[in-house]
Parts: sequence; C-alpha cells; structure tokens
Amino acid sequence: MCDTFVALSDVSALNSVILAKNSDRPAFDCQPMAYHEAKTFGDGEKLQLAYVSIDQTGERYRTFGSSPYWCWGYEEGMNEFGVTIGNEAVYTKDLTENAESEESGKPVDKGILGMELIRLGLERGKTAEEALDVMAKLVEAYGQWGSGVPMSDTVSGSYNNSYIIADKKEAYILETAGNRWAVRKVEKGYAAISNEVSIRTDMTSGCSDLIDHAIKKGWWPEEKWDAFDFAKAYINQNNPRQLSHIRVQRARQLLSQAAGRDEKIGVTDMKRILRDHYEDTFLEGPYFNASSPDFLTICMHDSPAGFTWGNTASSMVAVLPDNDRKLPVMWWAPVVPCCSIYIPLFIDARGLPEYLQKAGTFGKTMCAPSEVDCEDTCKEGSFWWDMRSLLDEINGNADGDTYEQRHAIVRSLFDELENRWLAEIDAVEMRAAALKNDGKVQEAADILYAYTEKCVGEAQEAIERAKKMFRV
Repeated sequence: MCDTFVALSDVSALNSVILAKNSDRPAFDCQPMAYHEAKTFGDGEKLQLAYVSIDQTGERYRTFGSSPYWCWGYEEGMNEFGVTIGNEAVYTKDLTENAESEESGKPVDKGILGMELIRLGLERGKTAEEALDVMAKLVEAYGQWGSGVPMSDTVSGSYNNSYIIADKKEAYILETAGNRWAVRKVEKGYAAISNEVSIRTDMTSGCSDLIDHAIKKGWWPEEKWDAFDFAKAYINQNNPRQLSHIRVQRARQLLSQAAGRDEKIGVTDMKRILRDHYEDTFLEGPYFNASSPDFLTICMHDSPAGFTWGNTASSMVAVLPDNDRKLPVMWWAPVVPCCSIYIPLFIDARGLPEYLQKAGTFGKTMCAPSEVDCEDTCKEGSFWWDMRSLLDEINGNADGDTYEQRHAIVRSLFDELENRWLAEIDAVEMRAAALKNDGKVQEAADILYAYTEKCVGEAQEAIERAKKMFRV
C-alpha cells in the first residue's frame, strides 16, 4: 500500500511543485536512503536488475532515494535535475492471467520491478517528460511480472505500478498494466493516487495497442472506442478497492481544503496529510490509537489483526522550485511519519550521511526478493532502525497502550525541530544556490551536506531525549 500526491505551483504556497509520498511495506522491510553518483558507461554494457538484464545507458544522472534493504531501486527518489518520482502498487486483469498461467505450470517471463523503474527514470531523464518516456518504453519492452516483496512468491508478490513523475514545471500520472501503459498530464492544481487505477476517460496518451488489446481480451466493447475508460477496462474488479479508495479520497479532500486557503498548499500541509489517520472526519479515527488501527489510513500502522500488511516504511515531501535562487529539497522521514521526523536532504549536496544509508543486520544489498532469506532486524548505526525502535517504544505493546502519551512527547520534540528547520532552510538554500550559480559547486555542496548532518544530529539527540522521558 502507498499514497502519492502532487501540488503544482498554481496551488503551492511556495510557488513550487510539491510531490509527497508514503511508502507502505512489511513491518520488517527496512528502507534507508541510498545515494548514487553520476556515471558514464561504454557501449554494450549491461545492467543486471532483480529479474532481467537490460542495456546500460551511456550516461547515468546523480540520484538518491528511499530504497528497501534488498532492492536496487527506489520507493521514491530524486535526480540532480530535480525530477522526482513516487509509485503505487496497482492490480490489473493481466496479473490474474499471469497467476493462472504460473499455477498451471506455464511460467511467465519476469520483468522490471516498479521500484527499479523509478530509479531508471531518474537516472535517464532530465525532465519529468523524459523520465516518463524512459519508463514507458521499458514497460513495453519488459513488463513488470515478478515479486516485489521479500520472501513472497511470484504470484502473491507481483503487482503493476502507478506513478507520479514531477519536475519543477509539471507532473504526470503514469499507470501500467503488464507491458501497457496510460498517462494523464496534471495540467494544474493537485492530484492524488493510491493502490487503484485512476486514469479513466481523461487519458492524455497511452501505448499504441492499449485500446485494441482491451477489446481483443473482451475487457472493452469495440463500439465504445471513442469513450475508452482505461481504469474500467484494465482494473481487476476482484481486488477490493476499500483498501485504497478511501485513502485517495481523503488525500484529495485535504489537498482541496489546503488549496482553497489564501496561503495555499505548503510543506506543513503535505506532512499533515501524510500523518493522517482520519482524524476530524465522521470516522473519528482512531477509535483507540493509531497503532491499533481501525482502517487502512494514509499513515499506516501494523495492525494486530493483520489487515494493514505492515507499516509506512518511509515518507517524503519534495519541493521543486522553478528559479535559480532555490534548490530542490526532499524532506524524508523513516517509518510511520506520525512518530517520525522529516530530515531535509539535498541532491546538490552530492552525498548523504552514512547514518541515513544503513540498513540492519541483513545489510543493504541488491538482489531479487526470492533471494532474501530472512527479515532485516535492528542494528546500531541505522537511522531507519533507530526510528523503528522508537516506534516500538512509543507503542509499548502490540495494542499501542502507551501510544497516546508517548506520541505527544515525541511530537513536541520533533515538531520544534521541524518548525525551526523550515524557518532556516530558505537562507541555507539561497546561500548554496548563489554559490552554485557562481560555479562554486563544491562549496555549495559542502554547505548543504553540513546542514543535513546538523539536522540528523539534532534528530538523534531528540530521539534519546524521548527515550529518557519514557523511562521516567
């Protein structure tokens, strides 16, 4: 489960595109940050992904992103040009056909994982449109069949993907079904997606055989060619949508409320949405506490009843300014955002503190999910696992009996830091941007790296303070 949404500059308090995402994964699926420098490759070089080998690109752009401990790709990421992408699992009719084929003893060719497609789009696209083109061509060439969940088999762990791809000027929704795809350009305002196909008759473009394939399969009537509804034709109606539809509608509601104010949508609004448990609705969530959830909420907690699949593993708010006085920034929080803290990360810093990139006992590696033979567990020196351990201490037990009291303590400490960093960041960005514009790229990078490192240190101190207060 995941949720992704974007606000374009016309409804942004910062006059910048803002893209946000919660990545929901199994509770053990550690998801630290990963950083990869730009690189060039020779003709004929290959790139080995989880299931397939593809041609390497001549030039790979600098990227960073939130990356599961076993994965080559990103759940959400950014490149050196400010292009930023987040994805969702979606369930379409081709998945059912593939599962039936596998179960009858006829294996289906494996493809590229959605997380790999995010990183590939970022490595090869200078704009959102270029990244979209890269990803669409790879989907057509390879498809996406293959488990994207560690220790899950192919049938139970496979899914297609929906993406929001954004840069400083525009955003696109890309939705896929096997080797096929549809796109809707977000022209203005805001958009939100979740774990259901959302492009209907408002499709901007699609692969060449998208409609013909649906008609051939009997998924769409030929006489309604001119009224083609991508979601209606391709969505798997047997997959329950109550898992996703209420979340995406809640995101749209909160975006609409924020966009309607004079100050419009800002970073704080995006964080508020990402931390939502249906508070202030007729659902009056949560009935007991967020760590004993009643529903699948945008900020997702591992349910004692097992219906939520896991926790939110990482959260992001990316601000993509369209002027040379500011720089793109990713506010990144590991684990459930209501109990976590958003650290400002800069692609122009040309690196990330090691503490943010460490996984647990399994280590950070790159392999197929079928090759992952155990859950990752806590290890000292990993920011992700420090936050995951803090969540356990906040909860107290599986029912979250100490959540309310301890969550208030953590939020008091973390909100103070987040608010101060938001007040400071403009000056930091403007100073670094001025140096970068003067050709002093390394000086700019040093300033940005040092600021992130300072914030990380302050976050560590706050975590320790909270733990000491829990023990009083």
